[in-house]
Amino acid sequence: MSMVHVAPEAHLVLDPLTSVLAEEREDIICYSMDPIMEQIDELDKIADDLINSLAPDRKLLSSYPGREQTSLKAGFYGNTFYGVVVGLVFSGMVALALYILSLIGGF
Repeated sequence: MSMVHVAPEAHLVLDPLTSVLAEEREDIICYSMDPIMEQIDELDKIADDLINSLAPDRKLLSSYPGREQTSLKAGFYGNTFYGVVVGLVFSGMVALALYILSLIGGF
C-alpha cells in the first residue's frame, strides 16, 4: 500500500486503495505491502499447481507446451504393466495349483 503525497507542504497524503485523504504524521509508520502481495501471488500459483498435479488432464506450471496429457498416458501405461504382471502371477499360481492337484490325482 503506497501513499500519494497530494500536498507535501501541507503534509497531506492520499491512500489510493481507500481514497482517504489524511494528514501525514511522524508518529505513524506505514509499510508497503506490495512485495508481500507479490510473494503471496507466487505462492498462490504454486498451490494451484499442486492441486492441478492431482488431476491427470490439467496442465502443470513448469511443463512444456503440448504435454497436457502426459500424466494420463503415463498412468495408463503404468497401470497396464502392473495389471499384466499381477495377472500373469495369478494365472501362474492357478496353473501351479492345477498341476499339483493333477499330480495328487484329485483333479
